[in-house]
Amino acid sequence: MKVLVTGGAGYIGSHTSHQLVEAGHEVVVLDNLYSGFEWAVPKQAKFIKGDIADVSVVQKVIRENGIEVIFHFAAHVEVPESVSDPLKYYRNNTVGSQLLLQTAFAEGVRKFIFSSTAALYGDAKTPVVNEESPITPLNPYGTSKWMTEMILRDLAKASDFRYIALRYFNVAGARLDLKTGQSTPRATHLIKVACEAAVGKREKVLIMGTDYPTPDGTGVRDYIHVEDLAHAHLLALDHLAKGGGSDIFCCGYGHGYSVRDVVNTMKKVSGVNFKVEEGPRRAGDSSLIVADSSKIKRVLGWKPQHDDLAVICKTSFAWERHLETLKKAEKILST
Repeated sequence: MKVLVTGGAGYIGSHTSHQLVEAGHEVVVLDNLYSGFEWAVPKQAKFIKGDIADVSVVQKVIRENGIEVIFHFAAHVEVPESVSDPLKYYRNNTVGSQLLLQTAFAEGVRKFIFSSTAALYGDAKTPVVNEESPITPLNPYGTSKWMTEMILRDLAKASDFRYIALRYFNVAGARLDLKTGQSTPRATHLIKVACEAAVGKREKVLIMGTDYPTPDGTGVRDYIHVEDLAHAHLLALDHLAKGGGSDIFCCGYGHGYSVRDVVNTMKKVSGVNFKVEEGPRRAGDSSLIVADSSKIKRVLGWKPQHDDLAVICKTSFAWERHLETLKKAEKILST
């Protein structure tokens, strides 16, 4: 199919773009490069620098490329920043998504796959959450995504528009061939931070909160390898292409690891005993959240291939070392 990937130069968007190309789809990537990198886009894909809120650009991209389906990844994703600057998140994540949808719908696009988040669940009252669990976001990032889900829901009810919303849990890892990985500057994701500490880019890892009601006092998360998550998007496309209806799916492995588990695993796979300090809780964080992934496995036939914290950490660390090599090469070429 002819697909548009917004935010396709970013972390999850680039992994999905590579898998889409490998599956034989015609891929167009639209990205303003706010936090993405053009080199992360597959060479076989068409890259266009632009913003999802620019109606004329989106309209032109859809018309000139005969776009049939949109994968929407473009978003700001840092929870602490969303707490300190909520308007930035509502403007980009919610208003931007609304403008993208408005333009796409007017141009006849009726299939849409949305990058949502487990942040919708906030501090869940049960250790495992599913698609029917209460929506109680603790931060503007989660709320901005929930508002977009509501727009999708209402548009689907009012028309022949169909969508899939995938609620991601904690995404990490990199492609095994190191074509792309997590490269976002100033990232706050624990595994990325631990990788940067292991290669010497950070002085230390700060454990934010040691008094949570969890076995070791630190927050527990469901970590999912980015390649498994990208594959879920391709299965969502197959579902819509075959006439499947709109739906929502939790994307996680169904079990969690604590902050201390992740830190210790990264130390083991990297062989580096980096510095770790403890501090207070971070605003907007929940204590524990794990996915019930039975629905996506049943409906879409999703079968994770990399459900292993050590594999997630190994590929993340390998990518971080590779990224440093790329930066050194770029510096040499520019002098």
